[in-house]
Amino acid sequence: MALSAVAVLLSVAFVCGTLVFTDTMNTTFDKLFGVTSADVTVSAKVAKDGEDNPNRGKPEVLPASAVEQVAKAEGVKSAEGAVVSMSVTVVNAKNENMGSTTGAPTIAGNWNDNELKSMKITSGQAPRGPTEMMVDADTAKKHHLKLGDELRTIAITGDVRARISGIATFTVTNPGAAIVYFDTATAQEKLLGGPGLFTHVNVTAKDGVGDDRLKANVAKAVGADTYKLQTAKESADANRKDVGSFLDVMKYVMLGFAGIAFLVGIFLIFNTFSMLVAQRTREIGLMRAIGADSGQILKSVIVEAFLLGLVGSVLGVGAGVGLAVGLMQLMGQMGMHLSTDDLTVAWTTPVVGLVLGIVVTVVSAFIPARRAGKVSPMAALRDAGTPGDKKAGRIRAAVGLVLTGIGGAGLFLAAGADKASAGSLWLSLGVLFTLIGFIVIGPLLAGLVVRLLSGIVLRPFGSVGRLAERNALRNPRRTGATAAALMIGLALVACLSVVGSSMVASATDELDKSVGADYIVQSQTGQPIMPQAEQALRATKDLDHVTAYREVEAKITAPDGSVKDDGISVTDPTYAQDVRRKMIAGEHAAAYGKDAISVGSLYADEHHVKVGDELTVAFAGGRAARLKVAAITSDEGNLDKGVMYISTATAEQFLSADRMPRPFMLLAKAADGKADAAYGAVKGALAEYPQYAVQNQTDYKQTLKDQVGQLLNMVYGLLGLAIIVAVLGVVNTLALSVVERTREIGLMRAIGLSRRQLRRMIRLESVVIALFGALLGLGLGMGWGATAQQLLALEGLKVLEIPWPTIIGVFAGSAFVGLFAALVPAFRAGRMNVLNAIASE
Repeated sequence: MALSAVAVLLSVAFVCGTLVFTDTMNTTFDKLFGVTSADVTVSAKVAKDGEDNPNRGKPEVLPASAVEQVAKAEGVKSAEGAVVSMSVTVVNAKNENMGSTTGAPTIAGNWNDNELKSMKITSGQAPRGPTEMMVDADTAKKHHLKLGDELRTIAITGDVRARISGIATFTVTNPGAAIVYFDTATAQEKLLGGPGLFTHVNVTAKDGVGDDRLKANVAKAVGADTYKLQTAKESADANRKDVGSFLDVMKYVMLGFAGIAFLVGIFLIFNTFSMLVAQRTREIGLMRAIGADSGQILKSVIVEAFLLGLVGSVLGVGAGVGLAVGLMQLMGQMGMHLSTDDLTVAWTTPVVGLVLGIVVTVVSAFIPARRAGKVSPMAALRDAGTPGDKKAGRIRAAVGLVLTGIGGAGLFLAAGADKASAGSLWLSLGVLFTLIGFIVIGPLLAGLVVRLLSGIVLRPFGSVGRLAERNALRNPRRTGATAAALMIGLALVACLSVVGSSMVASATDELDKSVGADYIVQSQTGQPIMPQAEQALRATKDLDHVTAYREVEAKITAPDGSVKDDGISVTDPTYAQDVRRKMIAGEHAAAYGKDAISVGSLYADEHHVKVGDELTVAFAGGRAARLKVAAITSDEGNLDKGVMYISTATAEQFLSADRMPRPFMLLAKAADGKADAAYGAVKGALAEYPQYAVQNQTDYKQTLKDQVGQLLNMVYGLLGLAIIVAVLGVVNTLALSVVERTREIGLMRAIGLSRRQLRRMIRLESVVIALFGALLGLGLGMGWGATAQQLLALEGLKVLEIPWPTIIGVFAGSAFVGLFAALVPAFRAGRMNVLNAIASE
């Protein structure tokens, strides 16, 4: 019962911990956005909500005259110009990046009065000129910075070297951003490219003037459509929306894994109560004989399950809060600082935890409780553990076969689907029905698979191995339910391993076939390539050419009149050499001619576009153009699928220089026979810009592999909870099995079975049950993964790769899981007193 309560505790703790952790993060960001938002914020009309830096590499700006206009509005107490840029990199004297490693931005700006709402200077003083700067205390502590240290700030408008004159500490929680401050003049010159410019204006209202009224007054003073105006609430909501979408995804993903743990826990609790009811058969029969009706017996077991669920859930809610604090500490180690002062436990969190834990426990125990209610008074005359109804077993096997067949048909239809949307539906149905089918058919499979495994694994252990095999086969229903818990977690592990390996293999294959460039240069955080870095690369010796890759937003009108908002890739003509695209019509190089464009085959088919047709392209921030379709590229592969190409020269005709985006990637080709020398030269040329990664094709493939591997490791970690609960299920089954077989064990010991042999028998029984669950789970998961890969093939990921080392490693690891799970039950069995065991009822 304690182990069952632990299973409930772990599952409830995961749910409550997730809710508390994400609620705390929401509270942290809400406080930060609420404190830092001015009463009204004025920014450039073209600036996007929550995006201060478009792909041009620097923020949209306002003239200094805007501050004067705003200050004259009725109800304005003060108007202060501010500078903020997130397209910067800060490095120390060793050229090491001082930015966050958690994905939080590096922010540079001017020190102003609005910053005092969230920060205070705790050491030194504010910057007073171009040679001074201030950093936040968290960044200083993380990177061991002190007053007087020199830092270099790299921006698209130039570099600035300055010494730390002060350190500012957050008065609210800093979620992890690295922040540096300059005086206003330096910030304008170095971050925006000239004097008299600001990114926004912070407006403070006079006493008694509401934000909405102030916004209306400012709009009247500067013109309603001149600038973008936001109240403090609107500004905070815009920022919260961006962060909230990420937090929601994280919350629901973690809750999904908690749901898997609950599903596994159902088998544990079901098995526990099934075995308890079987052991109490005579007791229940006696109770029936003295007058207890079936309803009272059923209620007694349900109340027992309710109490178990209540205790486990209450402890789980408390453990969940502890888990959330632990996650906050872990995030702190990674650089995202979350304060326990902001710990948020909504009233719904314990309610959800209690309801889930109790309901799942009671539902899991209902079938055993119903079985207990059907025990007749005559059962008092029989031994405990009466065999189940053979007819019911046959019906169960038939239902399991039907469900598995339906699931298999769903997977077959998914693998043969022509469209990913239809295939995804069939895949979901196939996964669901095969999983349920395998669970239902588990007892039937146990008889076949356990015998097969026993012949390989247990027979070398002689009579002890045969005894372990018979014990595992004694109650196929119990063995099937125990193995099913482990099967679920391992099926997901196998499925994701196959999908991840296939994605890497497909991408690698596509790179080998399509990419002719030798080197790829891009930022790991999505920053555009700065002009000085691009110039350094183009000046590198031993290179044949360098290709810049940009993307512009445009509204595209096809000849059939349909309109599509999409991105267009803007590249140099040498891109046709760097990436080999399969052509449906025309030549790739022709797309880089004057007023020419290429389109993908899917777009061409959908809108009946052919070579020679004209598209109307309205560039965002620029003029409209009539571009002739010069080529149609195949969308069979996954590299640049659906992309439209134009030349840099064409884009420059319709976009002014200040609206032209910066490249987000550079491709370089080495001169013949100079590959090794050029690789070193390229790395040397960009050594001053650590925000950019220089990769050859081998490096790029390894990065893809590492990224997928990190994602899978994170998923495996989350699945670890379900596997832990499954291991508890194996422990519980063996422990109850030992209690159930107490007299039998005593008799075996009396006729010569040693303690060592007894412990080995129980360990081998556990191993074969674990291997049975692993075999079912891995087989099922590989089937799911292979089907998913066939769907991904429609998107260009055409290579199926089974990660055999991982599969074999997990299977072998399952044997160790079985050994571990049997340690305590085997130890307890070995310590039994022989005479007491024989006398046991």
